[in-house]
Amino acid sequence: MSNASRPFVLISEVGPRDGLQSIKSVMPTAAKLRWISALASAGLKEIEVGSFVPPKLLPQMADIREVVAHALSIPGLRVAVLAPNLRGSQHAFEAGVHKITLPVSVTDEHAMANIRKTTAQLIDEVREIVALRDAQFPGVEIEAGVSVAFGCTIAGAVSDDKTMRMCHAMAECGVDEIGLSDTSGYANPAQVRRMFRRLQTEFGDKAGGAHFHNTRGQGLANVVAALDVGVTTIDSSQAGLGGCPYAPGATGNIVTEDLAFLLEAMGYDTGIDIDALIAARSILADALPGESLYDHVQDAGLPKGFTYADGRAPSAPQPEGCLLGVPQ
Repeated sequence: MSNASRPFVLISEVGPRDGLQSIKSVMPTAAKLRWISALASAGLKEIEVGSFVPPKLLPQMADIREVVAHALSIPGLRVAVLAPNLRGSQHAFEAGVHKITLPVSVTDEHAMANIRKTTAQLIDEVREIVALRDAQFPGVEIEAGVSVAFGCTIAGAVSDDKTMRMCHAMAECGVDEIGLSDTSGYANPAQVRRMFRRLQTEFGDKAGGAHFHNTRGQGLANVVAALDVGVTTIDSSQAGLGGCPYAPGATGNIVTEDLAFLLEAMGYDTGIDIDALIAARSILADALPGESLYDHVQDAGLPKGFTYADGRAPSAPQPEGCLLGVPQ
């Protein structure tokens, strides 16, 4: 298969931010740095390494400056963070990150629970953040992560028009990219196709990537729907860590290992070594004892005869096959 026929899909790893902020355990900084290095060595090109929030609110992110400094030392890695407000954005800009994601809720109910601001106040703050970036830090990309874009556990159903009104507000503020987040696990494939088509039609090259949760088991089905309409950036979290602490029941990002296998098996190029990615899980298991780690590919292994989209063979031996758990 030629390079031209293998479209590249960027897997943006959000485990060090979305995953770690959603669990009670605090991952030791040294282990966190090893984990980020292992993820990058496995071929991940973009990692959201944390968030700039007060440590008293999220002690899991208290070491964010050290983490960012380490990530920036890894050649070729695009270092992303989340910043919920102007103050956090200022700190992120000063730290030298490549990309900031601003969480912007569609509903007032989620905005108040998550950021303690109304949606109108969030829009005003995004405008200030973009102005600061333009004046002092022009090289940093700003993404608006439109939260509860497909439905809100607190407020209920969210109409397409309501979500698009927030997207229009973000475009008017001057953000570089607008992504849609299924914060509460509401999305279904038909809705995903419809919403991303509309995002692309109305915002052109500002239309960004997809952030899905697997709360109701729809995560990878929604990925395929997004791919069908040309989405080329998908967020995921190693071992499925994560969720939203301010959206009840919204546990579980899609699993990076399973996503990488899905994409490669479908002929998309990710640049990821799945065996190396699976090996990075051992750092999580050692540093976060007792935390639930998910992954079908980890359990089953790569199938016999599997090759990557670019023709590479897996780096680890493949199974000979089994029947009802009995090796063949």
